Amino acid sequence: MKMQDEGNSVEESRMIEQPDEIISPEEGSHETVVPVAESSRKLDLAKALTPHQVVKELDKFIIGQGNAKRSVAIALRNRWRRRQVREDLREEIMPNNIILIGPTGVGKTEIARRLAKLAGAPFIKVEATKYTEVGYVGRDVESMVRDLTELAITMVRTEKMAEVEAKAVERAEDRIVDILVPPIQQQPPQQQPMMFPGVPMNSTVTGMSGAHREPMTKHDHELNEKTRQRFREKIRARSMEDREIEIDITQSPQISSMQIMGPMGPGMDDMSQNIQDMLGNMMPKKSKRRRVTIKEARTLFTAEEAAKLVDMEIVQREAVDRVEESGIIFLDEIDKIAGKGREGGGADVSREGVQRDLLPIVEGSNVSTKYGIVRTDHILFIASGAFHVSKPSDLIPELQGRFPIRVELESLTEEDFVKILTIPENALLKQYTALLETEGVTVTFSDDAIDSIARIAFAVNESVENIGARRLHTILTTLLDQILFDVPDIIRDKTIPITAEIVEEKLAHIVRDRDLSRYIL
Repeated sequence: MKMQDEGNSVEESRMIEQPDEIISPEEGSHETVVPVAESSRKLDLAKALTPHQVVKELDKFIIGQGNAKRSVAIALRNRWRRRQVREDLREEIMPNNIILIGPTGVGKTEIARRLAKLAGAPFIKVEATKYTEVGYVGRDVESMVRDLTELAITMVRTEKMAEVEAKAVERAEDRIVDILVPPIQQQPPQQQPMMFPGVPMNSTVTGMSGAHREPMTKHDHELNEKTRQRFREKIRARSMEDREIEIDITQSPQISSMQIMGPMGPGMDDMSQNIQDMLGNMMPKKSKRRRVTIKEARTLFTAEEAAKLVDMEIVQREAVDRVEESGIIFLDEIDKIAGKGREGGGADVSREGVQRDLLPIVEGSNVSTKYGIVRTDHILFIASGAFHVSKPSDLIPELQGRFPIRVELESLTEEDFVKILTIPENALLKQYTALLETEGVTVTFSDDAIDSIARIAFAVNESVENIGARRLHTILTTLLDQILFDVPDIIRDKTIPITAEIVEEKLAHIVRDRDLSRYIL
């Protein structure tokens, strides 16, 4: 046994000293899964946020629009309040859906998106114009609820996987150790075949490939376990991250909807997806061998083990409950499906049909999904539109009644543009500064330069087309165009000050020439 002990030691030393060698797995194949992400913010955060605190959080990213912030803050708090009342009354309390009215670029979508992020609630933004009434080419309105449910499933699964991540990491390390140092398998004597007549079962036949070996002793198992433990410690210490191993990955078959049904008709996209999922589960999975580092293998194995530890039935129940109790659907461009007026004829025949199809979803109905029935009674709907041509009163009366809260957002002023450029955590000037710092270039903006940028943006919005804060993107891109192009080939490791004179030099002639500004700004 001494020779065998030395052999194990030599083998361990060889595996450590030759990091470029590829070691194949002894058994099994591994399925490709998405790495475990950080846990989403829990829904219970809404309990800690009062309407004042919600507005304060929104102020970090959105300038002005106090009335809109107040309305959505109250709506968010009411979601939590409803869950605290007695059960018989809870079902009777309906959400106060909101219509945000205002020109593009004033913060309508951003308010709804930030609100959902604060609440940790399932949130989806959809364009009302991509839905049509039944019988026309386009998406079925019920698909927005199915999309919201899919998003909730992903949110809850991510949270559950994060909860078991520590245990999943431990299991992943064990799988890597199994590949590097396979455990000794003690076979019972009756399962060991007799290689040649007359040769005893416990003898050793040498010189033959695959010959029977003498059964391992207790000491051999202890030595094997010590070797495995050394490798486990090295893996946990991240000292073998670049070591490469081979693993087998199971890939699910890719089935196109065109292969199943050919060109899809109206409302068939959801059915096609369900058929794809069903056929994907029935068809055999293909195995592919991949060469990865131990670091990559840990990520893959951790995600797979976390997925095994998560009970998908619990995930589905919790996700459906979260959609029904706290889901938020943002209906953008709702003014595009409103008629141009009761007297005017010739409107698209499908516009009012879309409104009629939306009505039961907003009022409260049961939508069939692959995770079960989802009730939409308590989903909060926030609609938005510029309403330049049509008015909210052009919507059918039944749909108007389901959006009792109407908030008109104000156009942005020159002062608002200054604040947008500087105050928010994701302010545009901070974004461009961070981008150029990656190239070793520091850009600084003087106060008068910021004032000039805001003044020009406001002037162009007034004279050409009011696109709100999005105008600042075009202004800054035009202003910094040469710098962004020259870095890092010509400009490197420098500090570039942007002054009012530079702003005027770059942009003044464009502002004066209205025809030119239509194309450039």
